[in-house]
Amino acid sequence: MRLNVRAPGPAGYAALAAAVLALAVVGLLVATRGLAATDAPVAEGDSAGHYQEPAALSEAAAQAMRSAVRTTEPREPVQPVSRGLRTDALAPSEPLEAAPMAPSPAVGPLFYTGQGDPAHGCTAGVVHSPSGNLLVTAAHCVHADGFRTDIAFVPGYHDGQAPYGVWVATSIDVAPQWADSRDPDYDVAFVHVRSAQGDAQIERVTGAEQIRFDPPVHRPARVLGYPNDRESPLGCQNTTTTEGPTQLRFDCEGLPNGTSGSPVLTDVDAATGLGTVNGVLGGKDEGGDDETSYSSYFGSAVQELYQRATSAP
Repeated sequence: MRLNVRAPGPAGYAALAAAVLALAVVGLLVATRGLAATDAPVAEGDSAGHYQEPAALSEAAAQAMRSAVRTTEPREPVQPVSRGLRTDALAPSEPLEAAPMAPSPAVGPLFYTGQGDPAHGCTAGVVHSPSGNLLVTAAHCVHADGFRTDIAFVPGYHDGQAPYGVWVATSIDVAPQWADSRDPDYDVAFVHVRSAQGDAQIERVTGAEQIRFDPPVHRPARVLGYPNDRESPLGCQNTTTTEGPTQLRFDCEGLPNGTSGSPVLTDVDAATGLGTVNGVLGGKDEGGDDETSYSSYFGSAVQELYQRATSAP
């Protein structure tokens, strides 16, 4: 599992203990599927796996991030971000181990703001959509016994800086198979976002990855993600393979906690760094181990989820 979210500090635990005691006294404290009193703020969605974030909660996340990163007003590029004529060969990393890599505008960490100081614990990428405001990540990054209500995305993040602004969730979509039973074949989520600073569309600010369904498997690929203990990304390149019919496999050492949700990119443009998403780190073992990463295969189920997310109001 590559999700990591900071636990409350001592003061938080004291307050939490008081809250738990009060709930116990009135008989309202119940245990459900491993949720403990220290767990993250979550909310229920509908039976299809859709959650609409109340404006007050997204604004609370935006407010929390103002002291967490150094940001500027999101800006639209002078010219639309477009594909060049040359794709990167994506030669396998040598050695086959994740190493520091330059940030990409369309990839960034997911911050969680509801448990003390904001901290990043997953990664996400901007994908093309009709709204121009869509992210893709792993479902376990945004839904665990409920939808996270405290998410913020910082594309191109490095060293405390948010060069493309801060973006907060307005809705989240996961497959019902994930919401009901955490089926690893459905560990994918789409998140609609809005700017915390203005009205710009994120795709117009950062550019966007394309997304491909039923992709060929044995393709050179790049993974770029944000470990929870680093303030800049690590990247690795290798050829994807399969782990059974429903999982994509990416062998590379050193992709630790925090890289869940990282896009698996093929056909990366050498000029812009934008590519095509064939998967996101997650799936089997919620991402894998220190040597091997996985992704739910982007087949018809993920395509249906994308279509649902992009047709939601």
